[in-house]
Amino acid sequence: MSIYEAVVLGLVQGLTEFLPISSSGHLILVPWLFGWDEPGLAFDAALHLGTLFAIFVYFWRELLAMLRAVPAALSRPLALLRSVPPSSSGGTAVAGHECDADARLALLLIVGSIPGGLLGLAGQSRIDEFFHDESHRPFSIVVIAVFLIVFGHLLWWADRAATHRRGIPDLTVRDTVFIGAAQALALMPGVSRSGSTLTAGLFIGLRRADAARFSFLLGTPLITLAGLKGLKDILDASPTGSEVTTMLVGILVSAVTGFAAIAFLLRYLQRSNTAVFVVYRLAAGFLILGLVAAGVR
Repeated sequence: MSIYEAVVLGLVQGLTEFLPISSSGHLILVPWLFGWDEPGLAFDAALHLGTLFAIFVYFWRELLAMLRAVPAALSRPLALLRSVPPSSSGGTAVAGHECDADARLALLLIVGSIPGGLLGLAGQSRIDEFFHDESHRPFSIVVIAVFLIVFGHLLWWADRAATHRRGIPDLTVRDTVFIGAAQALALMPGVSRSGSTLTAGLFIGLRRADAARFSFLLGTPLITLAGLKGLKDILDASPTGSEVTTMLVGILVSAVTGFAAIAFLLRYLQRSNTAVFVVYRLAAGFLILGLVAAGVR
């Protein structure tokens, strides 16, 4: 893999991990479109180190607050999960409640990560084998295109149907399990982790920016696991110096663009809807289907 390819794929990973258009799908589609060699699962997983760094840098205050609240979360997890902080119902947060809110959010993130974690353990290897096997390439490309289209429609429907009234403190355990189940679907390339969780958040009435923020925070545990797996795969492969350089370039680019994508999307959704992403998903999906049907690629 050339440095140029690493830069392009790092850019793709950084943008599409957080924009609701599917990073795993684009990391397969882009090499396919340009006729590049398959970068390999190790490189794909390594790029998650960059987006993980972007999350840590952007949300360091929230993550640090939740880390500090771990003792409170462990001391009474059930009571915290059943509670609704006063600030979510229009009241003013008082001393002590901020720690409870951080502890509760940490617990919700753990609960929401369970569906994706279980499905990943059960089926991730089979999913990877199907989508990264050259013998399945034409059909897997079509599947990705179909997922782009179908989940683009779902995002459009959710945004139109949403009340946009609820915030993150209003989330219940049931809400979080629903969003977590949506995140689990994103193991399939073309679905989009941020897209599926944003869609689920909108369906339960979250404001767009709150749905996106919770989506990013909820993705932290799974992206961390993906990044650690990428690091292990890199070490196990004993890469050459040039391969290490290529991976580092990809990781750096994905970190910078990932940070920019988070900042952009959170600001954008405060004043705009998700139509531009829906249009992109539909256009990309139908374009891919057209290319396959015409035998161009």
